[in-house]
Amino acid sequence: MIGMIIRFIVSALVLMLVSFLIPGFEVAGFTGALIAAIVIAVLGFIVESLMGKKISPQSRGIVGFITAAVVIYLAQFLVPAMRVTWWGALLASFVIGIIDAFVPTELR
Repeated sequence: MIGMIIRFIVSALVLMLVSFLIPGFEVAGFTGALIAAIVIAVLGFIVESLMGKKISPQSRGIVGFITAAVVIYLAQFLVPAMRVTWWGALLASFVIGIIDAFVPTELR
């Protein structure tokens, strides 16, 4: 349980950093980032459940990259504190993938 809480806190911090770095990707405050992290995780789980593990961003393929961008883009419709453009979602997906390589947000 504590591992999951830490995972979402790290994910929220990563989203805040990406919001600072990427134009077209905005998250308002830590609470908004935390809610966005939870929504993105749930949407990612749903997509992975429907499409299989090959579509997971952890597969590091182009399909995983595009799927992550679509999940990030769709999350804005469920999180009022989040605004994302298509380009912002693509860039955010790329930057989050790079950050995840160094600071994994998923417990492995």
